[in-house]
Amino acid sequence: MAKGSKSSASIRPLHDKIIVRRDEAQTKTSSGIFLPETGKERPKSGVVEAVGTGALNTDTGERIPLTVKKGDKVIFTSYAGTEVKLDGDELLIMSEDDILAVIDE
Repeated sequence: MAKGSKSSASIRPLHDKIIVRRDEAQTKTSSGIFLPETGKERPKSGVVEAVGTGALNTDTGERIPLTVKKGDKVIFTSYAGTEVKLDGDELLIMSEDDILAVIDE
């Protein structure tokens, strides 16, 4: 790789796994008070970046398609997924079961 060039690695989820980019933490309250770094709660929402091919139905051997798709805004459980860092981006890899709802805008 040439000096100064940035790698452009990609990540592809398998089976029923989903990659989510977590929303940014709020930096101030609705009343205008700025929050310190330690006071920020990690958001439990984000945007789906990629989806796997679906879980395998062991009876028929067919894939069960996922109900979420790339670009969906989702709400997930507090301790959902595994955090990974790829090219400086922080992403979550989670199961579709960790997603509680899709936000329709």
